[in-house]
Amino acid sequence: MTTQAGDEVAVTGGATPAPRGPARRLALFYRQVVAELRKVVYPSRDELIRYTGVVLAFVVVVIAYVSLVDYGLRALVLRVFT
Repeated sequence: MTTQAGDEVAVTGGATPAPRGPARRLALFYRQVVAELRKVVYPSRDELIRYTGVVLAFVVVVIAYVSLVDYGLRALVLRVFT
């Protein structure tokens, strides 16, 4: 990294260099995936049921809206072209 004056500045705390071989890169990727999965906070049973209900209700509302718009456009097209 350089400053405006062009002086070189050492970067500390940077990332470690990537492993060179494909097997090592794959092993590093696997270790990183496992580390991220350990950070996941899974919902409780009650939260899961509540979230599922909210999603299903939203889907029903969107289906109703799209159906009404489709029905209205169908009626409009039939009126115009018949």
